[in-house]
Amino acid sequence: MSAEQRKKIIILMINMFIAIGSFGIIIPILPAYLASINQGGTAAGLMIAIFAGAQLIFSPIAGKWTDQFGRRKMIIYGLVGLTLSMFIFYAVNSIWLLYASRIIGGIGAALLIPAIFAYVADITTFDQRAKGNSLVSAAMSLGIVVGPGIGGFLADFGLKFPFLISALVSLSAVVFSIFVLKESETAQVTQVMDAKTETLVRKIALSVKMPYFIPLIITLVMSFGLMSYESVIGLYLDNQFNSSPKDIAVMVTATGIVSVIVQLFVVDRIVRRFGEVNVLNIFISVAAIGFLLSLFASSYLIFFLISLIIFLSTSILRPVLNTLISKMAGNEQGFAMGMNNAYMSIGNVLGPTLAGMMYDVHITYPFMLGLFLLFITLMITMAWQKRSLHAKALS
Repeated sequence: MSAEQRKKIIILMINMFIAIGSFGIIIPILPAYLASINQGGTAAGLMIAIFAGAQLIFSPIAGKWTDQFGRRKMIIYGLVGLTLSMFIFYAVNSIWLLYASRIIGGIGAALLIPAIFAYVADITTFDQRAKGNSLVSAAMSLGIVVGPGIGGFLADFGLKFPFLISALVSLSAVVFSIFVLKESETAQVTQVMDAKTETLVRKIALSVKMPYFIPLIITLVMSFGLMSYESVIGLYLDNQFNSSPKDIAVMVTATGIVSVIVQLFVVDRIVRRFGEVNVLNIFISVAAIGFLLSLFASSYLIFFLISLIIFLSTSILRPVLNTLISKMAGNEQGFAMGMNNAYMSIGNVLGPTLAGMMYDVHITYPFMLGLFLLFITLMITMAWQKRSLHAKALS
């Protein structure tokens, strides 16, 4: 890459890191904060589901606007949405206004993230694109790791103080982008929209006929189960082991670090050795065993270690599924990756919603749900693998 390309990539990485990190700050404080306003698992699940739902619904529109109005505007508007969401979160205690802030945040994320990756595509060659995307993705992963760690320690200064810091950090990204970020020179701003653009529902209907439909279903079911777990983990730690925001921050940060290390150094090696489908079978099983063991964890430390196993498995499963779908998609990479994101988002919406409601009935039910869904995912994977081998034998 040229010096100018590297400069632009670094600016995008800073934006992504600040945006994701500022949101991550609130994660370890959320259980104690929701308890302070007399809310429980249902609210915690909806906080995640509403954000994911708004992002899913608004993403097709945001994608069109990114092409129509340019990357820079959408990046700035997306950061503004995330900033406004954080300020509302800090300023109010009404659960309905908190939900509204999550809608605004989801729309902001829908504007921001596709625009950043489109910007990368504009300023890189085809051969450079994977590296550019990986650098921006690394900044996203780093934000996921660093944000909760900071939030856990900021909670010592007051339960709502991390929300204020999150909003101010996000605001700094807005100012930074206005003055530093330039429009990508190769971006083609489209004034006339394609009248034949398919709706999301139509695209999902078309995906049923694709050879990678079963991997998409696996993505949905797995995301549903995993988000059922992740959405209530903070509440569970608080309720079961009296964990502090700092304890929750340590766990989230540690699992995030494990995920980054595994994705950088492990995934490619084990896929080359065992193949995508075998890796899916192995680590869906490992994740399911982790869910089972979590039901019997008797201390914070044991639950911490089990969670590391679960998150290690998920950090392998997600890129492996992406790779498998990409390989089966042939020349339909854009459609396939869009559908992969859509199916994952549907799971991300439904999982937390149902898990939160089930948590309020009994705190172990979300983990039982996750275990059941991972078992279903494993059965689907093995049946699909068997059918594929049978089809090859006949051909």
